[in-house]
Amino acid sequence: MDIKAAARERLELASDGLVALSHRIHAHPELGFEERRACDWVAQALSDAGFTVHSGICELPTAFVAKAGSGPLNIGLMAEYDSLPGVGHACGHNLIAAMTVGAALALAHVADDIGITVTVIGTPAEEVGDASGKILLLQRGAFAGIHAAMMAHPAPVDLVQPKIIAASMFDVHYHGKAAHASAFPELGINAADALTLAQTAIGLLRQHLHAGDRIHGICTHGGDAPNIVPARTSARYIIRGETLDALEALRARVRRCFEAGALATGSKLEIRGGDQPYTEMLHDPAMAGLYRRNAEALGRVFPPPDSPIGRIAASTDMGNVSKVIPSIHPMIASTRCRR
Repeated sequence: MDIKAAARERLELASDGLVALSHRIHAHPELGFEERRACDWVAQALSDAGFTVHSGICELPTAFVAKAGSGPLNIGLMAEYDSLPGVGHACGHNLIAAMTVGAALALAHVADDIGITVTVIGTPAEEVGDASGKILLLQRGAFAGIHAAMMAHPAPVDLVQPKIIAASMFDVHYHGKAAHASAFPELGINAADALTLAQTAIGLLRQHLHAGDRIHGICTHGGDAPNIVPARTSARYIIRGETLDALEALRARVRRCFEAGALATGSKLEIRGGDQPYTEMLHDPAMAGLYRRNAEALGRVFPPPDSPIGRIAASTDMGNVSKVIPSIHPMIASTRCRR
């Protein structure tokens, strides 16, 4: 029996349903921890294929685990299906969900022949940037017994070991004092000024950052009316470093910028979240090598090592999984592959 041919034949039989699943999730985007329909659709597709499915695992309503096969080697496949605010599935998690189901169906078809168990974990809320689905599932034991974990992410090109760096998302709140901006401005404590000063300090800090560091954020609340001194402002920021240690060093420097805004204006500073960051990805070299050889055998083409595309950096909670279980997180081009 040609195991690879059998697995591929099973995948091809399911291809129309996988495309339909991807389109359905794309048409109904749901934010992190709210992916009720997407979670149900992915779990149902696996159940219909003979997987044993348990939903709502680890006290997360939009997480699930599905199993097929009974071999001693337990292969874990990660499914994501949450979207981004405003832009929906711009990050392609609908494709990740469909690709994971496809890989699971193909592997389950030959699982008993090659002595493996196939475990699919539905992991919600990858986009939340802090205390995400995989982090909580790791803490609560969902990955126990899995020997190797993998998932693939859509991208402009194929990459075996993309640069995935540590990241932390957090909310910043300044609390000042409202006053009429024309009649009694001297009575106000301007929380918007505090945020402006912090953003200016961060801008000046950028010159002195390490090459792998990243800082980016948005203002989520800037005040209520132009004739009222803002008593409250808020922002959401992401900081990134090539490693978790680099991230923690950057965090201290960025925090001082926010503290400077509070000190200069007399506002009170509150920072929420950011204490459960995403770690850098540790790609398992043996698994990555196997992935590359099989991908190339199917006609996938990878850019040369010195290609600028290889310098692109991203972050994901799959990095946290890779610190515990041998893992890979390749990128797969969402355009047609050409030799």
